[in-house]
Amino acid sequence: MRIPSTSCLCPVLVCLCFIQRCYGASHHAPAKVPASSKNQTKLPSDEKEVHHRPKRGWIWNQFFVLEEHMGPDAQYVGKLHSNSDKGDGTVRYILSGEGAGTIFIIDEVTGDIHATKSLDRERKSHYVLHAQALDRNTEDALEPKSEFIIKVQDINDNAPKFPNGPFEADVAEMSDVGTSVMQVTASDADDPTYGNSAKIVYSILQGQPYFSVDPKTGIIRTALSNMDREAREHYTVVIQAKDMAGQVGGLSGSTTINITLTDVNDNPPKFPQKNYELYVVESAQVGKPVGKIKANDEDIGINADIKYSIINSEGANTFSIATDRDTREGIISLKKPLDYERKKTYTLHIEGTNTHVDPRFSYLGAFKDTATLKISVGDVDEAPVFSMDYYIMDVYENSPGGTEVGTVTARDPDSNNNPVRYFMVDSEDSEPLFRINESSGVIRTTRPLDREDMPWHNISVMASEVGNPNLVSSVSVTVQVLDVNDNPPEVPTDEEVIVCESSRPGQVIQTVTAVDKDDFANGQRFSFALPNHLPVNPNFTLKDNEDSSASIIARRRRFNHLTQELYELPIVVWDGGEPSLSGTSTLTLRVCPCQRHSGRVKVCQSEAFLTSAGLSTGALIAILLCIVILLAIVVLFITLRRSKKEPLIISEEDIRENVVTYDDEGGGEEDTEAFDIIALRNPAAAEEMKFRRDIRPDPRQHCPVRPRTSSNSQSVDLNQEDVHEFIKHKLVEADIDASVPPYDSLQTYAFEGQGSPAGTISPLDSFGTQSEQDYNYLDDWGPEFQKLAEIYGDADSDVTT
Repeated sequence: MRIPSTSCLCPVLVCLCFIQRCYGASHHAPAKVPASSKNQTKLPSDEKEVHHRPKRGWIWNQFFVLEEHMGPDAQYVGKLHSNSDKGDGTVRYILSGEGAGTIFIIDEVTGDIHATKSLDRERKSHYVLHAQALDRNTEDALEPKSEFIIKVQDINDNAPKFPNGPFEADVAEMSDVGTSVMQVTASDADDPTYGNSAKIVYSILQGQPYFSVDPKTGIIRTALSNMDREAREHYTVVIQAKDMAGQVGGLSGSTTINITLTDVNDNPPKFPQKNYELYVVESAQVGKPVGKIKANDEDIGINADIKYSIINSEGANTFSIATDRDTREGIISLKKPLDYERKKTYTLHIEGTNTHVDPRFSYLGAFKDTATLKISVGDVDEAPVFSMDYYIMDVYENSPGGTEVGTVTARDPDSNNNPVRYFMVDSEDSEPLFRINESSGVIRTTRPLDREDMPWHNISVMASEVGNPNLVSSVSVTVQVLDVNDNPPEVPTDEEVIVCESSRPGQVIQTVTAVDKDDFANGQRFSFALPNHLPVNPNFTLKDNEDSSASIIARRRRFNHLTQELYELPIVVWDGGEPSLSGTSTLTLRVCPCQRHSGRVKVCQSEAFLTSAGLSTGALIAILLCIVILLAIVVLFITLRRSKKEPLIISEEDIRENVVTYDDEGGGEEDTEAFDIIALRNPAAAEEMKFRRDIRPDPRQHCPVRPRTSSNSQSVDLNQEDVHEFIKHKLVEADIDASVPPYDSLQTYAFEGQGSPAGTISPLDSFGTQSEQDYNYLDDWGPEFQKLAEIYGDADSDVTT
């Protein structure tokens, strides 16, 4: 019972008692509210009663209303009453809040509350309302507004439900009894706190004796052991949920669970039969499948995976087996070629084993099985087989046609052993070089072969059975042409030999070698010599170095490319073959001025100049063009000077002495020798030299050859005649000589004097003395001293001559 707080607004108000009226024999018994009708306090008998101001207040129990009321009259809920109510109808009761005026109504005079509609606790379990007492006449509040609750009392009007059914579940086969499968849970919309309307109990309606359910938790478990998936895989289980704790009159609901047994490897593989037979022809290809075999396994998935193997060596050496992942069959393939004539049958012991074994079922035995496969080899007609995979033969070159090269052999591998025919496929491009005897297989040449033309020949020989020409086999035959000494050696003449002008007798001009097209097993040996039928070469000789090379040696000193630029030197060379052959090659030797470089390389001077200068073709053309222009200018200048007229007679008025210049070139070298300088060497013989001065005198007429003396010998004694007198005498001679040009020419004479104990070092007396010194070392001093070397070389040659 709830007692709200009261306020003391009016002292005349009495306590408002809220008494719930009795409603038949139902549980809505009215609450008894103790309310005193007198607001006074009892005192002891000897004292009088003292009146006090009474307190106002609402007093009532919690209201309840049954759900799903289906009676014809409105359901009585309770009663409101105020202490101020004297029963004269002056108090008016007002009800407000949830459902006031629609679901709940109140009698304004009596305060009785009724429910006009059937209520559903599952939709709304309670209502909150407010009560107020007013003076009907003044509309003043006799009691303050107070809140109270009307609860909807539950009845068992909702059956249990499984919200997500039906269900799917699985459990491994061969599971132990009591293995949990899954848990189902039902829900009840009734009030679980009031009575047993929402207390559920589970039971199994279908699925026994395989499964059971816990009545309180709804957990489904296996009820039998060794349930075999291979015997039965799917089960349907119906579970019931009943409220009221399973009592009679309770409501119930059910759901279905489809349970599947999952597979475990509890079955070994088995071959349907123990013995199999297979026929394979001997022409089957290696690596290709020749048959299949399969073992059955009642399990599924990886539990049914099988690995096949050949466990005996006879079969494992010739055949192999592999597992097809899709069909789980054993694919038998050939590892080696079959030969019917060698072996006609094979026996294979094949074993099939599970790859994923469950140790829980090891007590069932080994998870494998064996079978025997007998393979019969079929005979086929095969092509002939050569005795070797390839043949290598040889024959000497230049052998006459028909020479035997070698023999190939082939046989029929079949048991009939038919005869074999041999043949070669001729080339359409050229005439065949070989032929073969079709019955014996002997290969012969058709014509002589040349090793230098082709040292190796590759041919293909075919063989077929006489009775079945369609079966053909082939083999490669390589023929090597052996060498004989049939080519003379020769010296390469593609490059000319350079001879330096400064070469000396005994100097090696160049080393030459020979080539020979023939092939010598121990290396080529060559000998060299000059031809015997030719006269002795005065310029060059040849030395055999005895190492298959020869050296060309100069026989004389000095060569001049202006005199003779090219020489030819024939050389005879012999090889070391049996029989020995010889050949003559003519080398071309070119003479040129050489410029020495590092090493022994000889380069002509002109080429060396251009090379060292590093001039391009354009630069050379520019230089030549400049030279041509300068020459043209010089020629033009000379022409202009010649065309200019100069007076030959000077004017008599000019009394000064003049040096007259004549633009006359004179007689060249002979004119410059008008006075022979030899006269200075022997003034005493000047009178006797009355020959023409415009002609070069021959020194040999006046200066006889004298034997050479040492450098310390005394010069030729000169006449004591004064040189000045001698010169004057020569001038007089020139003036009176009518054969000379009509003008004076200046002659210069040099006289070193006499009396020196060392003699003269002038070369003017070189005609009279000869030196014994060797000037060959000047050849090694380079191009700068080449001219000097030529002068002394020529002098020595003249003396020798």
